[in-house]
Amino acid sequence: MAIQDHPNPRRRTQGGTGDTAPAAGRATADAAVGLSTASVSGRMLAGLRVALGFVFLWAFLDKTFGLGYATQAGNAWTDGGSPTRGFLSGVAVGPLESTFHSWAGDAWADWLFMLGLLGIGLALTAGIALRPTALAGTLMMALMWAAEWPPAQHLSDGTPTMSSNPFMDSHLIYAIALITLAALHADRTWGLGHHWQRLPLIRTTPWLR
Repeated sequence: MAIQDHPNPRRRTQGGTGDTAPAAGRATADAAVGLSTASVSGRMLAGLRVALGFVFLWAFLDKTFGLGYATQAGNAWTDGGSPTRGFLSGVAVGPLESTFHSWAGDAWADWLFMLGLLGIGLALTAGIALRPTALAGTLMMALMWAAEWPPAQHLSDGTPTMSSNPFMDSHLIYAIALITLAALHADRTWGLGHHWQRLPLIRTTPWLR
């Protein structure tokens, strides 16, 4: 009877210790998994950032030097070709068709387009200034989306556009990726983001991060 009224204190202590130790072990394991997941996520975002940066950089190099992919030798910017004339003059659909035609081949359009490709590509590859890069890249992708105008099923001359989606296309995917990289601080892995953010100008101007 006495044993039932007064449980063994040793048994209670052992039980308490046994309950606490596994809980602490689980917390440590969960923390390790969290760190591992964060590391993997950071590397995946960094990989996406560098890959997307290469897309913009390659477009700049190909159009500048005519490397034979989208731009053939002799049509390069360095050979006197226009990076915007071919694309913008070929716009045949959408509410901005005439506007794009008027911009095609203009020096200001060529310079803005090429500087945009170079700046976005370098910033993504280096992992700096992702916020303004996302803004500039989204604007560029929006204009290119408007030039192709996916909602249309027919061009101005009545021929089919061959559009496969009434809204979403690769330009919008790129824009979403740029915004995601900036929002999730993808400059922290394989990038110069930490050094960039220590600069006096960047400290006082957060939107340049």
